[in-house]
Amino acid sequence: MDLRYTPAQRAFRAEARRWLEANVPRRPLRSFDTAEGFAEHRAWERVLHAGGFAMVPWPVEYGGRGADLLEWLIFEEEYYRAEAPRRVNQNGIFLLGPTIMEFGTPEQKARYLPKIASSEEVWAQGWSEPNAGSDMAAIQASARREGDHYVLRGQKTWASRGAFADWLFGLFRSDPSSERHKGLSFLLVPLDAPGVTVRPIAQLDGEAGFAEIFFDDARVPVANRLGDENRGWNVAMATAAFERGLMLRSPARFQATARRLIELYRESQADAEPVLREAVVRCWMDAEAYALETYRTVCRILAGGKIGFEASQSKIFWSELDLRMHETALRLLGPRADLLPEAPAAQGVGASALGANWLDGYLFSLSGPIYAGTNEIQRNVIAERILGLPRSG
Repeated sequence: MDLRYTPAQRAFRAEARRWLEANVPRRPLRSFDTAEGFAEHRAWERVLHAGGFAMVPWPVEYGGRGADLLEWLIFEEEYYRAEAPRRVNQNGIFLLGPTIMEFGTPEQKARYLPKIASSEEVWAQGWSEPNAGSDMAAIQASARREGDHYVLRGQKTWASRGAFADWLFGLFRSDPSSERHKGLSFLLVPLDAPGVTVRPIAQLDGEAGFAEIFFDDARVPVANRLGDENRGWNVAMATAAFERGLMLRSPARFQATARRLIELYRESQADAEPVLREAVVRCWMDAEAYALETYRTVCRILAGGKIGFEASQSKIFWSELDLRMHETALRLLGPRADLLPEAPAAQGVGASALGANWLDGYLFSLSGPIYAGTNEIQRNVIAERILGLPRSG
């Protein structure tokens, strides 16, 4: 791995920085867990797409820039440096898009990828069910084949972006006699189809960050299946690898949080507490270590390699790092940690230029060890698939 940037990469960084400085909104967008904020973030995605930065490493014909993954990492660094808005269509651009490129037919790529890149179609993730949370192989929502359609019955819950999204991707049991990970198909479902009911789930703050989705004989064309019938588990595992290992959580996200943490430490005048100083330094070091490991992974991919079970190691590392950074920030804030940034007693500490605050970040970081596969499950994967240890029990 050569850590020196080429002249072309430096020129790309300069171009991205200029564009972001000229186009990033000057005021915070409202939360995309509200209808108004969702629309604002979708409009921002269209601006990114028009500028050629919606999804840097995708082919040009699918709405991308045709760049490589190293340039994507560079763009992410500039994106977080500019404090640009969060990506409302992250399920589509970071998870489903790469999965379609790997498993989709030419017709599916032409149909879906450009509209994902432009966020004309925003996607929800449909894995969890009431009786199938972390155990995705326990899925019971069914897809009965009738000619050139599947008839869907069942329920999905905790569908990320589901309250306002246009489409859902998820697993359905297409072989009624099958068990566990066999007999599942990966389907793309329009959420406005007859027989589909979307019910928003209110979070603690009252905003609809998730939804439960019901299927009552909803009909979906067989052409909406990604990959082979009854072999959707392999497709879903590829999607999960993208979620855990590389694109969903770029290192720039955590490096930006580490920089804000250092600023907070300096403002809090916590020099008299060596334990806090050590915690801040450790967070910065770990954010840099994750960045270097990601660069190493990207270089391996560019040389023809693939992401393997080590994606589980990355997922544990970044999720626990994010939680630790926010816990450290709350310790630095002391009594002000429970205050919103606009509260007079908060004195503005903890808010970034575009409205991000440590309390919101902490609450979200609590979910990190759960989504994308719980860290307990990921440790089992590491033990069995990487270390070769026997299965427990």
